[in-house]
Amino acid sequence: MMNPADMLLSLVLLSVLFALVSSRIVPLIRIIAFQGIVVSIMPLLLFSAPTPGNIAFSLIMMAVRGIAIPLLLAYAVRRIGIKREIETLVGYHLSLLFGLLLIIFSIYLSGKFQLPMRQTSSFSLPTAITAFVSGLFLIMARRKAITMLIGYLMLENGIFLLGTGITGQSHSIVEFGILLDVLVGVMVMGIIMHNIQRAFDDIDTTLLRRLKE
Repeated sequence: MMNPADMLLSLVLLSVLFALVSSRIVPLIRIIAFQGIVVSIMPLLLFSAPTPGNIAFSLIMMAVRGIAIPLLLAYAVRRIGIKREIETLVGYHLSLLFGLLLIIFSIYLSGKFQLPMRQTSSFSLPTAITAFVSGLFLIMARRKAITMLIGYLMLENGIFLLGTGITGQSHSIVEFGILLDVLVGVMVMGIIMHNIQRAFDDIDTTLLRRLKE
């Protein structure tokens, strides 16, 4: 029987596949909110005896990753008035194939690395690799700035899962600093998307090529 950590990580893998094939922005925001909640509680599942400080920090991370950042994204989407990604650099069927092959490759590759991953979860490294590479893929394969931002958040989730899987604990100072950087990045990207929308009536990043000095 799968332990709770592996069950949650398997759901994260499924959410990555849904993110790769989803053209609608709101479901993508819900997916990144779900991933934010899972990666926030993952250290508690890997701890042998979580301390009150670790529990409090995980709750703070959950509030920011799973609630605050998705709400900011949803607010930006409502202000901009965009609902879906119309044109992509890579089609959704090809994206799904890429995601499936990536999961298989990540599972294979995780067996080749001699990393000191926590034995309580066999899915930590494959899920971290899948989320990291899928985040990069969304950044490169999508045109809308909001989708690229979601890809950046997914990439950061992969980095966090990798660090948590290796150490089996959360380093509050470092991770809180990263979390603040992510939150600031979301706010800055929201401003950028608003300006792109105001200038071009769209948030397709390819339109930035029209800008001249």
